[in-house]
Amino acid sequence: MEQEVIELAKAAKAASAALAQTSADERNAALGAMAAALRAHSGAIVTANRHDMEAARRAGTKESLLDRLMLDEGRVGAMADALEELAALPDPLGRVLKQETLYNGIQLTQVSVPLGVVAVVYEARPNVTADAAGICLKSGNSCILRGGSLALRSNRAIADVLAAAAEGAGMPKGCIVALTTADRSATDVLMGLHGLVDVLIPRGGAGLIRHCVECAKVPVIETGTGNCHVYLHATAPTEMAAAIVENAKCRRYGVCNAAETLLVDRAAAPRLLPEVLARLAARGVVVHGDGEALAIAAATPGLIAVAATDEDWETEYLSPDIAVKVVAGPEEAIAHVNRYGTMHSEAIVANPMDGAGAAAIEAFLNQVDAAAVYANASTAFTDGGQFGLGAEIGISTQKTHVRGPFALEGLTSTKYQLRGSGQVRA
Repeated sequence: MEQEVIELAKAAKAASAALAQTSADERNAALGAMAAALRAHSGAIVTANRHDMEAARRAGTKESLLDRLMLDEGRVGAMADALEELAALPDPLGRVLKQETLYNGIQLTQVSVPLGVVAVVYEARPNVTADAAGICLKSGNSCILRGGSLALRSNRAIADVLAAAAEGAGMPKGCIVALTTADRSATDVLMGLHGLVDVLIPRGGAGLIRHCVECAKVPVIETGTGNCHVYLHATAPTEMAAAIVENAKCRRYGVCNAAETLLVDRAAAPRLLPEVLARLAARGVVVHGDGEALAIAAATPGLIAVAATDEDWETEYLSPDIAVKVVAGPEEAIAHVNRYGTMHSEAIVANPMDGAGAAAIEAFLNQVDAAAVYANASTAFTDGGQFGLGAEIGISTQKTHVRGPFALEGLTSTKYQLRGSGQVRA
């Protein structure tokens, strides 16, 4: 098994050098071929996924993960659409970032170049197979895809289709490779291939990300878990607050930008919480509330509410559950977010036409430490497509190289090209 992983990485490394020399038109044509191949083989992909779904259900997999795992014709079509959208984006390579003549007459140009070999380790989300392969190819990087065991058949089917289409369109063999063995130790081998793998990107739960960060011997771009908050300031309009909370929490429970904690100012809790909690009750969301929130929740018909523990404030539920806490004001809300948040996505709802509301918005936007901070909008928008980046490779919660949703530019580095006329340094 170890040798198999090494050979795959060597193939990807060899392909990366050739891929970096392809033109934007050639890579875009390959993306178009990959999209067409997905549509042509959607039936086989959905069939493979059906077997994964059946096995996952037998294993007692929770609904939020099943939602991530499931593919149908529509989702396969969306994967193909994303590849075509990538092809329409500007070429991230060869961008001139700096150009000047130095004091010694040497002409300096800083240009964008691929990273090389990108390894992506992810869990039960087979759409990542297509997204990652497309983004890597568009940015001139070869990729090694390591999906989770729940999606083993789905990932293999998608990767085989994409690799064949890319190679058929003239891309180098090995530019898209998938590690589909069920042996979990293969991931550790991959993470240790310093010199073959240029960067590792983990996408998944806290356990996977922590393991990669702690054990990898290659550079890691950390994509974080999403313990996201919505804070309702005393000036928040009731209807807006309810709509944003409902969307942030309930649009999809199993995604990292879903709201997991609701904070509400004490001065407005009796006004805001009844409507907010009524909407959550209608969606079957369980409230884990502090004492003040529970007192208001008691009057909400059909709402299931339980007492929150300290653990609730730091939990990424990925399920129809939300923690609710009443706070004194913006200072306490910001402190709570910065203590328990995962630096992913945070939101405040307040009236910008009110002096106190406007001040709270500015304080929240400037003082909350997160990759994406919203005023009067749902955290559900933290997404590469929504940010105009196309399909994303991940959402980074670290502060180096890239932060927030990242795609093409996040998979490039820079190179200095220097042109002289015989200069030597004294």
